[in-house]
Amino acid sequence: MSVTRTTTLPSERFGWGPPGHWPDVEVEERSDDALLRAARLGDTDAFAAVVHRHGPGMRRFARFILGDDEDAADATQDALVSAWRALPTFRGDSSLRTWLFTLVSRRAADLQRRRRPVPVADEQLERRLPALPDTAAGTAVAADLLGALRSALQELPWRQRASWVLREVEGLAYDEIAAALGVTSGQVRGYLHRGRADLAARMEAWR
Repeated sequence: MSVTRTTTLPSERFGWGPPGHWPDVEVEERSDDALLRAARLGDTDAFAAVVHRHGPGMRRFARFILGDDEDAADATQDALVSAWRALPTFRGDSSLRTWLFTLVSRRAADLQRRRRPVPVADEQLERRLPALPDTAAGTAVAADLLGALRSALQELPWRQRASWVLREVEGLAYDEIAAALGVTSGQVRGYLHRGRADLAARMEAWR
């Protein structure tokens, strides 16, 4: 298939429009490297598959950091636009996934600096909570516990919070988190150690 690369990103093609715009199954089954090679040549179906595969995690991460769905969508969209435009110069020093998290991390950090932090609101946090009885009382306790964890996360410094989310929710390795945040693996370990200790102290009453 002959493709012509442009710098314009038709956002409705990449997961922000109707479901009918998703790429076909054959394209989606390609590896990240194969999709990257095709997208560099201007294959918009390949880039749509990249967005379909990695966009939800990018947006989830942005929502954890920013606490607002609209801001998270904006940060993710801006990161994807930047990714599309920068594909020809991406050298592959990190994995495609890590690079995309790097881009959305920068956009989220820019937005975070411009306004006050807001509480995290995401169902993914529930996976980090202990199992509770499926009763009215258990549901009430779970809601209070989730609220306490959201508040505790909100109070962490930005890099500690981002490191915790990328590790505990998105499952990135230390070197991937370091690349995404522009720090060293040793610093990531430090952020995680301090963040976990701070969260444990703040959540002590729930033990």
